[in-house]
Amino acid sequence: MSTCAAVIAAVLTACGGGSGGGGTVFPPVTSTPTTDPAPASIAKGTRATVALLETTDLHANVRSYDYFKLAEDKSYGYERTATLINAARKEFPNTMLFDNGDTIQGTALADYEALVSRVPCTQPLSIYKAMNATGYDAGTLGNHEFNYGLDFLNQVIGGGLDVEGVDGTKKCAGPTFPMVLANVQSVKSGKPLLAPYTIVTKQFTATAPDGKTVTVPVKVGVIGFTTPGILNWDKRFLEGKVRTEGAVEAATKYIPELRAKGADIVVALQHGGLDASPYSPTMESPGLYLSKVAGIDALMMGHQHGTFPDRGTKPGYTQAGVDNAAGTVNGVPAVMASSWGKALGLIKLDLVYDGKAWGVDKTKTFVEARSTQTGKDGAGKAIYVDAESSVAPLVETQHQATIAYVKTPIGTTDFQMSTYFADVGDPGAIQIVNQAQADYVKNYIQANLPQYASLPVLSVSAPFKSGYEGARDYTDVAAGNVAINNAADLYLYPNTVYAVKVTGAEIKGWLEAAAKRFNRINPALTTDQQLISTFPGYNFDMFTTPDVQYEIDVTQAVGSRIKNLMYMGAPIDTAKEFVIATNNYRATSGASFIPALDGRATIYPSPDANRDVLIDYIKAKKTITRATNGAARSWTFTKVATAGNVVFSSAPNQLGAATAAGLTNISLLAADDGGGKGQSRYKLDLNP
Repeated sequence: MSTCAAVIAAVLTACGGGSGGGGTVFPPVTSTPTTDPAPASIAKGTRATVALLETTDLHANVRSYDYFKLAEDKSYGYERTATLINAARKEFPNTMLFDNGDTIQGTALADYEALVSRVPCTQPLSIYKAMNATGYDAGTLGNHEFNYGLDFLNQVIGGGLDVEGVDGTKKCAGPTFPMVLANVQSVKSGKPLLAPYTIVTKQFTATAPDGKTVTVPVKVGVIGFTTPGILNWDKRFLEGKVRTEGAVEAATKYIPELRAKGADIVVALQHGGLDASPYSPTMESPGLYLSKVAGIDALMMGHQHGTFPDRGTKPGYTQAGVDNAAGTVNGVPAVMASSWGKALGLIKLDLVYDGKAWGVDKTKTFVEARSTQTGKDGAGKAIYVDAESSVAPLVETQHQATIAYVKTPIGTTDFQMSTYFADVGDPGAIQIVNQAQADYVKNYIQANLPQYASLPVLSVSAPFKSGYEGARDYTDVAAGNVAINNAADLYLYPNTVYAVKVTGAEIKGWLEAAAKRFNRINPALTTDQQLISTFPGYNFDMFTTPDVQYEIDVTQAVGSRIKNLMYMGAPIDTAKEFVIATNNYRATSGASFIPALDGRATIYPSPDANRDVLIDYIKAKKTITRATNGAARSWTFTKVATAGNVVFSSAPNQLGAATAAGLTNISLLAADDGGGKGQSRYKLDLNP
């Protein structure tokens, strides 16, 4: 047995075969010996249709429930994706179901099971419990699978990780389908962290040349890839324990093995999307290049939370080689099923047996991302498929325990803390985070790092929820009691506090990078200009303190937008050193902001989560007020006369939040911005 075959066999022994939900029983997953001959009973010209189904970036959204708002949200949730899965299984004679990672992290439920009341070894995570009931054929890992550390990951996928500090021999409850990952290796063993691939033998219903219905075995090879960025984003857990290689390099190595071992078709699960930048082995989304590796019949994508194919008027992916109409990337059928269970990816392949092997009739391939949204009612309100009723009872105990946990009160606030207008200057939901981070770092330095005690301590944070997923994707903490769920709303991710030492010049560079959040505005244009670029809101780092003041001039090119940067009322000293409180992601993988944010500037890699630091800070202060914790605007836009409107989108019916924050230059232009996400269009007045 080869090394790879041994790894596969070990994982299959640990995971077992896929289980079927709703009365459907899937055949066991097996690796196929290279000596297996083609079945003689299959007639030349026999045809079989298979629908390959994908979920991706579920982020532990089992229920259609917002744990921040403590309310149902029908726009997402695996319980609705399961309805689409059931429908596809009725529609097509043969289906296979795959998951593309970023599955176990992303909700208060996930944090509860990982950090608050760790799920026992005998019990699967709620998301895997639901997926096991549905019945999957294979899955891979996303970058967020590593957020809670390797010991937790080893437990929840069932064991088997041969890495330093982890007992890989311990078998626990996990997914009842094989997990594959080809581009991450254990430093300890020198072998793949998981089986790089598997071969699933399925019994498909097919049509013989004489028109009769027959059952035929088809061997489906499945290979998985994650983004190499895990080494930066979760450096504290992974450094010295795992290493990565590029998806293209791993595919080039393993896909020929898959074919040699008898795979009739090959499905690539790539936790990454599409990026037209030049290829490198550390590329986050190498789908354009992976699709060119020979031997891939279907490409499942994710990570970017996008939709492909997109047959609307403004598709998100339009790079060379991308065909939204055909649903292909460089000729390979490809799909990306949004995120949070909002869609189901589907690639329909027609297989033809030529007497020796199965091939794909590409003229009959069909690809789509099926949304859980079915339309709108007469009032324009979105309509969604019903939830699959069997899912909720599976996780009810953990669901209710999570709700009870997030309701725990920790303080009060006299104002609405929201990010509806954080992009245009409201610090209401950012300042309290910065205050908590700065206080934590300052206290630690005074007690433990006397060599830095004389340096000013500042903090940056960003609006993690800024509308990317639609009108409900904003932080919104109402005036009144503040509970743990509100703190989780204020700080979305399970990051840890890091402190970095930078100069005044580096601070300016950092802010210049953050200002990429905005498009360049041409003052002479009379048409509407969109203020917000595609640069993510969670990267829009900002100060919120009277000690730091600066302007952002959006009429200037990227890199030349920060004006009048002041510290304590005077122009900032470019050589002066500062300590900045941030998070582990920015401190170790922020080299695109400034080179020093590759880890070298870190002076304290705290083990404490930003969210926990925030909770402790609110508990200590007890009362949060706008005057003290939500009114310090470090930055403003440079005033400029514009011939046309400068516009941006935010949630509807929130103009009062802008007014309450003192933003008098905001007005409503349209109740519906036309983007299909339930947003309104607002105007930013930049005129002097």
